[in-house]
Order: sequence, then structure tokens, then C-alpha cells
Amino acid sequence: MRISHGGARDIARESAIRTAVTALLAPLVIVWSISPAGSETLGQVFKRVNRSVVIVRTTEKDAVGQGPGHFTNVRGLGSGVLVSSDGKVVTAAHVVQIADDIEVEFLTGDVVRAHVIASEPSADVALLQLERVPEGIKPSALGDSGKIEIGDEIFIVGAPYGLSHTLTVGHISARHRPNTIYSEMAGAEFLQTDAAINEGNSGGPMFNLTGEVIGIVSHIISKSGGFEGLGFVVSSNMARALLVEQRSFWSGVQGFVLRDHLAKIFNVPQSTAVLVQRVAAGSPAEKTGLRPGTLKATIDGQTFLVGGDIILSVGGIQVGEPGSRERIIAMRRQLAPGSPLTVVVLRDGARVELTARIERGE
Repeated sequence: MRISHGGARDIARESAIRTAVTALLAPLVIVWSISPAGSETLGQVFKRVNRSVVIVRTTEKDAVGQGPGHFTNVRGLGSGVLVSSDGKVVTAAHVVQIADDIEVEFLTGDVVRAHVIASEPSADVALLQLERVPEGIKPSALGDSGKIEIGDEIFIVGAPYGLSHTLTVGHISARHRPNTIYSEMAGAEFLQTDAAINEGNSGGPMFNLTGEVIGIVSHIISKSGGFEGLGFVVSSNMARALLVEQRSFWSGVQGFVLRDHLAKIFNVPQSTAVLVQRVAAGSPAEKTGLRPGTLKATIDGQTFLVGGDIILSVGGIQVGEPGSRERIIAMRRQLAPGSPLTVVVLRDGARVELTARIERGE
């Protein structure tokens, strides 16, 4: 059995725990509700919301070859949904977290550049800002996922295997509260569904029968690698809380947690630290000076990149301590734009202090 993200090409994502390091996000204004659809058929509802669904195409770097420092550009594919008239798109964090370049394609054929303004890898949701919204495109509303019952009918729209704007229909199979399924995505509330989800669906919307977005596609559990009836979607209420109310930060970094014997292998001077895997171009992590991994290695059956910085602390808070993530987030919220933030890393066996500057949010 394995967990498979239904989106961008999986580059060590299943084993990597992504860690937010720097960035600050201002409040966002998003459409949350719409009028009931009345007696609309499924086909009519689909036609009404379909133009808000987008294909998300990304480019990111991956290490290749046997020697360090050899990289190639890798294309990724996912889905998303426009949720505000000013160009905000909700998608899955694993689709865009370390993307160097992001383009969003609409049903009309319009292709628009985008950048990440909020991301919460622990719940697999992210928010993009488009450079513009094509004429005539209306957003879909984020509904109240708390009203969804097990057995309710739903439908999903996305780009499985690149087949854009594909409709799949199913039911809510179960509801999983945070911290009940996966340690790597402990922050998510998942709605389980039997609606078909495949590679390319990640980040796409799950709608109720009135056309409200009640979830964002995350991943499947599969023995074959294809869909086997176990799909998992982050609830819209969780996406709202993390991307708006709690102002999750996008760092542009992907990390791998080192603890116990792995921490000893890397000579980490504390029980837990984060080995930097990849850093997105132009991201707050890159501006801070964090160095990504350069060479693939396999230890205990897990493959990850070595040679990058090992994060020890952020703003004086040691990573990996109980409650450290929440304390780091709370600390950063209190810092005004332009304030310095110290990140301590282990680099080539020595402790190095890096200084980040808190940027003004979107």
C-alpha cells in the first residue's frame, strides 16, 4: 500500500516533511458562499462552475546523475480552483511548494502566470495569486464543509493525466479529523471519497451539488498506483482556516526531518533538525540563503537529498521541539515587515547564522 499524490510528479515528496521557514501573509478577501442552485441538474452545475477550475503547470529542479550539483528542470501538473475575483487560486501544497515557475491554464485557453502567497504543507493546501483573471471568468465559492454528511453526493473536476476539466462523481465515504491519519499531514482534516482521483487531480476542487467548493484534492491510497476507491480531500473549512484565518506562510523550502539515529548520522548537535531538500527560485528561503541538497542518497530505504543546510532553529526556537512549529508561526506573525529573523543552520559541520527579512504580505 502506498500514498500517491494525484498531482505534480512526485520528487521525494512521500518521504519529505516540508517545513515553513520565512514569509508573511496579509489577510485575503475570498468569496465564501453563493445562492442555492435550486433544481439544477448535475450537468448544469458542472457547466456553471467548470470555468473556475484551472490546470496548474509547474517547473522545479531535481538532482540527476551520480555527482553533486547536477540538476534538471522537471515539469509538474496539478489542478486548482479560482476562489476570488482578484485572482486567488486554491490548490495543493505539494503541487507548488518548491516550484520555480507556475502557470495556470483556464478552460478558455488563457494561460496566466502565478506565484504562491500562502502554503501549509502539513495540510497540503496552498494559495496562488494570478497576475490577472481572464475576462468572463467567475470564481467558485468555498462552502461550509462542516455541513457535509457521509453518503452525500459530490463531484470532482480536474486534470487526471492531463485530461483537463474531467468530471468524476461519487460520495463522501468518511471524515478524518486532524492528527488521525498521517504524521506527515497531521494538520489536515480529510474528507474521504470514492470519486475517481488520479495523477493530475491534485489541488482540484470537490464540489457539492449546489456548486460550492467543499474540498481540495490531496492524494489517494493505492496498491497499484492508480485509483482504487480511496481518495482524500482537504476540507474547505480547513483550507479557509489555514490560508486565511491563520495566515499560513509560504517558505519555498522542502525539508526532511532528521531525528534519533538519522540525526546522529548527520552529526546534528540536537535530537531533531530539518535537512533542506529543495528551495524554490525567488522564494523567501532562497532570499535567506538556505542551500538545498545536491546529491541523492538512500538510508533505511528512504531516498532524499544530502549536502544541503540542516536547519537547527528559527528565531531562537529549536525546530523539532514539542510545539515548535506553532511557536515559530506565532513569533513571525508578531514581526513587522522588514524585521530581521535569524535562522541557524548546520553547514559543512559548522553552525551558521542566516538573517531573513520579513516581507510584506500579499
